[in-house]
Amino acid sequence: MGLEPVDGLGAAMAKVVATMHAPVDMQATLQAITSATVDTLATVDYASISLTRDDGQIVTLAPTAPLPAEADALQYQLGEGPCLEAALDEPVVLSEDLGRDARWPSYGPAAAKAGLGSQVAFQFVAQHGHVRGALNLYSEQTRALDAATMQIGALFATQVAITMGWVRHEEDVQAALYTREQIGMAIGILMERYRLTREGAFNFLVRTSQTGNVKLREVAAAVIDETSRGADVVNR
Repeated sequence: MGLEPVDGLGAAMAKVVATMHAPVDMQATLQAITSATVDTLATVDYASISLTRDDGQIVTLAPTAPLPAEADALQYQLGEGPCLEAALDEPVVLSEDLGRDARWPSYGPAAAKAGLGSQVAFQFVAQHGHVRGALNLYSEQTRALDAATMQIGALFATQVAITMGWVRHEEDVQAALYTREQIGMAIGILMERYRLTREGAFNFLVRTSQTGNVKLREVAAAVIDETSRGADVVNR
């Protein structure tokens, strides 16, 4: 159980902001958001993020425990439930009593049997509308999600959208999951080559990307490729 909503909100937001440095570690930032949500809201026991992918599938990111990830997966499998509806259609979907909610005759009783009483999902749409999903909040109690929880939960959903939009500014979210290591490698090369700080090296990549109208991951790949070619010449 978390803090009283307003009392812990400022500290929780500060923790999230502290993770949002360049280059953005998307997974760490999203985990900070879901953890801060649970820590801040006394009525929320679990949180997760549902993300729609380009291939039409929905995946779960940054669950605070195994149970919300399992509940999310069940909703995807059954094709019903708050997180699914919010990720695909409705801005906010609330169930005050999952076990008796007639909207989800398969998921509701299964969720209640697993120990979940109520649930709310907040849809988010990231910058340019390219990334859509939902922040999912779960409580073990029925009728536990009050007005303050709804308001502050919406704020955390906005933070998810900002994080996703920040990553998408330079690259597709799915690509970001796989290319962060490559960007980090390019930053390391630039730090050594030009005696730059980590922030300075990242800014170098960003400026090069913007000036040349080239995606950030492509700039990073070019830096690595150039270094590899130089090493090959030296080793011949």
